[in-house]
Amino acid sequence: MIRFGLCCIFRDEPIKFRTTTAASLNNLGREQALAKISELCLHNVRAVRDALVYCRAHGIGAFRIQSGLLPLRTHPRHGYDIDGLPEAPAIQSMFGVCRALALDADIRTTFHPDQFVVLNSPRPEVVAGSLGELEHHGEMAELIGADVINVHAGGVYGDKDMALERLAFGIDRLSKRVRDRLTLENDDKSYAPLDLLPFCWREKIPLVYDVHHHRCLSDGFSVKEATAMALSTWDREPLFHISSPLLGWTGPKPERHHDFISADDFPSEWERLSITVEVEAKAKELAVIKLMSEFNTR
Repeated sequence: MIRFGLCCIFRDEPIKFRTTTAASLNNLGREQALAKISELCLHNVRAVRDALVYCRAHGIGAFRIQSGLLPLRTHPRHGYDIDGLPEAPAIQSMFGVCRALALDADIRTTFHPDQFVVLNSPRPEVVAGSLGELEHHGEMAELIGADVINVHAGGVYGDKDMALERLAFGIDRLSKRVRDRLTLENDDKSYAPLDLLPFCWREKIPLVYDVHHHRCLSDGFSVKEATAMALSTWDREPLFHISSPLLGWTGPKPERHHDFISADDFPSEWERLSITVEVEAKAKELAVIKLMSEFNTR
């Protein structure tokens, strides 16, 4: 059975997530800043609840929660602990509501931290910031019951083998709650499945197989072969990604995402698998529902 997943935000539904900037808080006192942040955090966790209600009503089996759920949580000046927010009890309670709702409706929740999380950077300050951001995601994942924190391997920096060794060192510095949820995804520029699979087997980290990225950055493996090998890295329900190129495979910049998923781009090798497939498409909930409808009528 395929569990289709919606990523982060909605296109048409009135379910919105809010954020703020450090600049907007710079002229506020600490108490005022925390009050503003607290209101945003509560709004956003309530929006996750509404998103899960929508997913339950439409048969969507997974929801990726956006990284900015708790705005500026790790900012060097404006960062905070949830317990230090004025509305901490309400925020914590709403996380519990979301966790219970997801569990009752069998909706899988996941995280995919932003691109500035680079564990294999040669710059210690970048790695330190990445570790802090991943620990923040681990806290959110624990509160809401998410079982995936998915990241890319990072840069190559002129030596892929050395970059992967730095990645392993960075991963070893993570807490258990992050490490147990951590996954790696192949990308469309630097790390194909062939590059990551030996690392994933060695480090016991599941590979999130992105078939669009693989089609952009080929490594000699077929989709069938890459799928089988990616499946072997998982100790829980596998998670894969699907998207279609904006201007087709022969158009410029095929890595850019289309509003919807072309039926031809969905691998036949996935059709009988019990996996989660996150739909990375600009039309968001409309794209997921359209793909589900097409898939169910095959």
